[in-house]
Amino acid sequence: MRVTHGPYAALRGAARSALTIGNFDGLHRGHQAMLARLKEAAGERGLAPCVLTFEPHPREFFAPLSAPVRLTTMRTKLELLEAAGVEHAHVERFDAQFAALSPERFVADVVTGALGCEWLLVGRDFRYGAKRAGDFAALEADAARFGFALEPMPEVMHAGERISSSAVRAALGADDLDRTRDLLGRPYMIAGRVAHGDKLGRGLGFPTANIPLGSERVPLHGIYVVEVAGIEGAKQWPGVASVGVRPTVKAGAPPLLEVHLFEYSGELYGRHLQVSFLAKLREEEKYPGLDALRAAIAGDVAGGRAYFAARKHG
Repeated sequence: MRVTHGPYAALRGAARSALTIGNFDGLHRGHQAMLARLKEAAGERGLAPCVLTFEPHPREFFAPLSAPVRLTTMRTKLELLEAAGVEHAHVERFDAQFAALSPERFVADVVTGALGCEWLLVGRDFRYGAKRAGDFAALEADAARFGFALEPMPEVMHAGERISSSAVRAALGADDLDRTRDLLGRPYMIAGRVAHGDKLGRGLGFPTANIPLGSERVPLHGIYVVEVAGIEGAKQWPGVASVGVRPTVKAGAPPLLEVHLFEYSGELYGRHLQVSFLAKLREEEKYPGLDALRAAIAGDVAGGRAYFAARKHG
């Protein structure tokens, strides 16, 4: 997949494209249906399937303190777009200049000018241009004016609910990982690179792969049963993981994803792992000392093993 980064004015030689536009946070089943239709239409018309997305998220630009937590990093989003068959993803820099584009200039300069759009797929609630002044009716007029085909994407529903990134966040916030899996079409996953830690887990008898989360907010916290990819081919390794700030061992620590794998003793530093969350065991707690923490981790490991044993025989 060709990946280009903003501003759009720097694009050169964009192919004739079938295009869809959005943040695609989480790449849930609604997004997947949209991308499947994009790929289908592109194949029918001999066009390149193309996605326009944004960095930062527009809501992070306009209201950073109230913007929703992200479900996926940009890297994960791009990997999922590529797996869905997208040939070109343009990550537009969402800044004050871009936000000030009129709806007409957005279509003329970005959609058709920079991205060569000849077929466009968006939902009927799509808004575009400065102050979100452009709506689907205006886009229909722009399509006739600029000569591209426009198709509305129907809503994708599950159990009477519209599938959306907000619905995924709500499911994660309620610790409903089964509903999250239904909305995503896969378990919720956090990916990142393993870094050196303070070796505390090893000293407690439960070595962990530490994945720093930096300043990223995450939509779930606690202790979980997980499966981990990125170690050996397509194999998924079972384990347990903690997402939190380790209150027993360090005050004011940044959030960290710590993963303890069952039956694995190899070197993981520097590997980019994908950690899929299967079930929640408990909330993160502060213990009076390391002995109590060790006992709690032993209980988590036992709970994780019981989960996989039940799945194997169920």
